[in-house]
Amino acid sequence: MQFGVVTLFPDWVEQVTSVGVLQRASEAGTISVTGFNPRDHATDNHRTVDDRPFGGGPGMLMQVSTTQAALAAARQALPQAPVVYLSPQGRQLDQPLVQELARMPQLILLAGRYEGVDERLVAQQVDLEVSLGDYVLSGGELGAMVLIDAVSRMIPGVLGDQASAEQDSFANHWLDCPHYTRPVDYQGHQVPAVLRSGHHGRIEEWRLRQSIDRSWDRRPDLFERKTLSTTELSMVNEHLSTLEKASTTRDGKDDEKPDY
Repeated sequence: MQFGVVTLFPDWVEQVTSVGVLQRASEAGTISVTGFNPRDHATDNHRTVDDRPFGGGPGMLMQVSTTQAALAAARQALPQAPVVYLSPQGRQLDQPLVQELARMPQLILLAGRYEGVDERLVAQQVDLEVSLGDYVLSGGELGAMVLIDAVSRMIPGVLGDQASAEQDSFANHWLDCPHYTRPVDYQGHQVPAVLRSGHHGRIEEWRLRQSIDRSWDRRPDLFERKTLSTTELSMVNEHLSTLEKASTTRDGKDDEKPDY
């Protein structure tokens, strides 16, 4: 996978491949990240890359000509790449979108600054707008780095064991199950016996159950977008029954009179 990032801070963005699994993937040639700086295409002495918006108001916009020139350089280097603009107005980045983007051989990411990019440039040059969430950052660089990391994990050969990506949170729609390592006993808390049983079928069932329970408790919105299998529905009903019993027990204790 080849990533090109149009940014005023290419050295910063390229640092995403300086540590961990992305560093190893970059050294192996599995992924590459190249910055394309609009400032390299400025023609005045101050290397200007911003301009005032029509209609007035606070802030500046990225200049059309220098941004367009940097995009053209990126397109020349990565001719198969769609252009993704990091914008709070875009489609929210989630695991299905990550998997969709991971099927592309190349990606160009446009990281805006100031108040953003001239709308005509977005309309003519951008294939997809992507948002990390409903908040605003100082620029698109952090969003680009998050997207690069998430997408790269899906590329075969980036992770030491590709099963790690397949078991991550959201890989199968649900939050990830809890994980444990040695020692078996830590401050009186034991690793669940099923994980030490060696019975792979029971372990997989336990992990799915834990994922569904956690998703219900922490991210109930996930259930609005998922059609449950018979097994998943059964696990949800069992979890609800457990929660109801626990609530009833607590309520009953609250109503008891002190024993004195």
